Amino acid sequence: MSDKPTLITSRDPKGIAITGLFEAALNKAKLDEDQGQRVFEHGGELQEDILAILAKYGTPNEFANEEVSSKYGYLSGYRNPKSIADQLKILRESFPNLESANEAIAQQERPTSSEGYFAIPRWQLIAPTYGEAVEKVLDALKKQRKGKFENYRKGKLRSEYLRESDRKRLAFEQLSKEQQGHDVLVVAAQFGLRHRGRSVRRARAIMGGKEFGFGAFEIGIMLLTHQDRLLNLNDLWIDCAGDEYSPGAGGRFGGAPYFYFRGGRLEFDAHWVGDADGRYGSASAFSPQ
Repeated sequence: MSDKPTLITSRDPKGIAITGLFEAALNKAKLDEDQGQRVFEHGGELQEDILAILAKYGTPNEFANEEVSSKYGYLSGYRNPKSIADQLKILRESFPNLESANEAIAQQERPTSSEGYFAIPRWQLIAPTYGEAVEKVLDALKKQRKGKFENYRKGKLRSEYLRESDRKRLAFEQLSKEQQGHDVLVVAAQFGLRHRGRSVRRARAIMGGKEFGFGAFEIGIMLLTHQDRLLNLNDLWIDCAGDEYSPGAGGRFGGAPYFYFRGGRLEFDAHWVGDADGRYGSASAFSPQ
C-alpha cells in the first residue's frame, strides 16, 4: 500500500485549468516588449511569487488561528486498524445481527492520509434514529470496558441535541450505494492524528473534497474494535467532527462530541467547535480515490 499523495501537474485537468488562469492574466496585462523582457529577467522571483500564490489559495484560511502545536499521539498500543475480519468478529459480540462486509475493499490501495480500513456498520441496522444508535454503541463500550466509561450526555442525544453533518451524511449515502447489499461498510479512515491541535471547525475547513469527519457513532465503533486506541491519559483525545451538537437543544449546533480518557476510564462529552487544544484531534474518513 502506498501513502503518496496524488500530485497535480500542468498536464492534469486541474493543472491545465490553473495554467489557463495564468495565461488569462498574462493576456489581460497587455505587456509590451520591454515589460515582457523585464518580467522574463526576473523569472526566478516570479516563480517564487507564483509558488506563494499557489500555497496561499491551496490551503484554506478559515479559522487558521485555531491551530496549535501538539505532541499527543497514539500511546496505548494502536498503530493501524485490525483486519476487517477481526473487526467484524468484535462487532458481532455486541451486535449479532451484523452480517457481511466487502472485505476485498481493504485489499485496495488506501487513500492518502488514511491509516487503513475500518468496519463501520450502517447505523440504521443498530437503531431507528442516529441518536439511539450512538447510545447503543456507548452502552457497548461501557460493557466492553467493564463499566469504566462515562457518558456525560446521556439522555441528551436526541435529534434536537445531536445530528449528523450534511457532509458526513451524504458521504455515507454514497458509500452505501457503492457497497450495496452489505451490513457493514469498509471505510478508509484515520483516528485523529492528522488533525491534532486543530479546532473542530478548523479541521473541517482543512478537509479536502474526499475527506469528511467521522461522528460519535463511527468513532465509538472504531473504539469498540480498537480498544487499544484510548487507554491512557496522554493519548490523543478524539473529536467527532462529523457530528453537530446543540447543548441547549435550542437549534444552535455550535458544539461537537468528543471521546477522552481521564480518571482511569473512557469518557464522552461535547464542547464548542472553536476550541483549539493539542490534546484533541478529529478522526476522519476518505471517500474512494
